Amino acid sequence: MNEPAVREVARGVWVATARKYTTTTTIVAGSDGGCLLVDPAVSVADLAALAGWLGAHALRPVAGWSTHPHWDHLLWSAALGDAPRYATPRAVAAAAREEAGLIEGVTASAPGHDLTLFARVTALSGREIDWPGPRAVVLAHDAHAPGHGAVFLPDTGVLIAGDMCSDIEIPLPDLDTANPFGEYREGLGLLAEADAAVLVPGHGHVGDGPEFRRRVAADLAYLDAVAAGTDITDERLTEKWLRIEHARALARARAAR
Repeated sequence: MNEPAVREVARGVWVATARKYTTTTTIVAGSDGGCLLVDPAVSVADLAALAGWLGAHALRPVAGWSTHPHWDHLLWSAALGDAPRYATPRAVAAAAREEAGLIEGVTASAPGHDLTLFARVTALSGREIDWPGPRAVVLAHDAHAPGHGAVFLPDTGVLIAGDMCSDIEIPLPDLDTANPFGEYREGLGLLAEADAAVLVPGHGHVGDGPEFRRRVAADLAYLDAVAAGTDITDERLTEKWLRIEHARALARARAAR
């Protein structure tokens, strides 16, 4: 089994990065060898390697967190144990409502996962994850998906941002909402208030505090241009699917105007 690419980004916080979609998994150490596992991803082999890494480092998941209701952030495996897995209430409702489409997505893009464990998340009560470890404050918004719940760890200044503030993806607003660009700006504003020292995006590379602020500024500039119906050159528009999403966002903004 290949050792996953894991690095410690702050005291007691590790990030594993999968090759597929440059997807991140965050591991937060708690007490007595327990850990909080955020968005384990993304292939069956990746989750097996993750479980192996945790075992080798005497860590076991005692709680899981799904940042948002997209298939690549709702994964689990039996090797990770039976820890309770949480998401925001709106994310849980969206996952239940969109179950058929989510299953279609995971079976097409990452086949072989145990679907009896897929998307089995419970609505969080309160604004912090209740687990035996460092404070984990949930920053809930609807920018990228219903009930998107970033996690801020105030003890270490780590912001686990979910699918936002990426260095390889443009902002991807939920275009099915009435005000996608405004809601995305609100979500970015909420994240910016955390003033993070370490940023972990759902897809992309970990950044420090100045890089976090640079990405927020870049995302706001992108949103301002697209919301105004103006095309923009962005260095992240490298993949065909991102250019398609960019065109969809422009069309949505221009239709609204």
